[in-house]
Amino acid sequence: MGAIFYISAAVAVAATVGVITRYNAVHALLYLIVSLLAISLIFYILGAPLAAALEAIIYAGAIMVLFIFVIMILNLGPQAVRRERSWLKPRMWVGPAALALILAGELVYLLESGPAGAQAGTASVGPEPVGATLFGPYLLGVELASLLLLAGLVGAFHLGRRETGEETAGEQEIQTGVAKAEGAAVEEPGAALGGE
Repeated sequence: MGAIFYISAAVAVAATVGVITRYNAVHALLYLIVSLLAISLIFYILGAPLAAALEAIIYAGAIMVLFIFVIMILNLGPQAVRRERSWLKPRMWVGPAALALILAGELVYLLESGPAGAQAGTASVGPEPVGATLFGPYLLGVELASLLLLAGLVGAFHLGRRETGEETAGEQEIQTGVAKAEGAAVEEPGAALGGE
């Protein structure tokens, strides 16, 4: 069991180094997803399947999808199309895919060998003691964290808000292209009637 723990820890460290060293945000997000999945597997190995499930669902799932949506929203204009095509190169998927395959192999081995808590020599922690602890002595910390997240959300909204009348270069090009297409469509029927 110790070997699986150290392999998962090595995958988490390698993926985190990949996050730090990538210049492209989408490539860094791929490595971050693998890193969060490795930490989730470590939680499972240590006998905390609830924490493992929450790590995989909330962090590796929902929050990473939110990050990808933010990156997609911020990339406006024709240069974004070329940039997105460069993100889809197969060589950029090799590192995260190899690390994810290592984690998948470990997970299959763990699921076939029995409960995680029994393997690690610890008792499994269910949702009831976690909830009682979070909303008991740590209630103030949970509420402060929620207020901090709310403040970050409000700050991100105000930073991303545009004043009315402001347009990006990409939006201006789209409107110019639509106007030209509408002008060409108007000229064609008139030319056809004049030719008869």
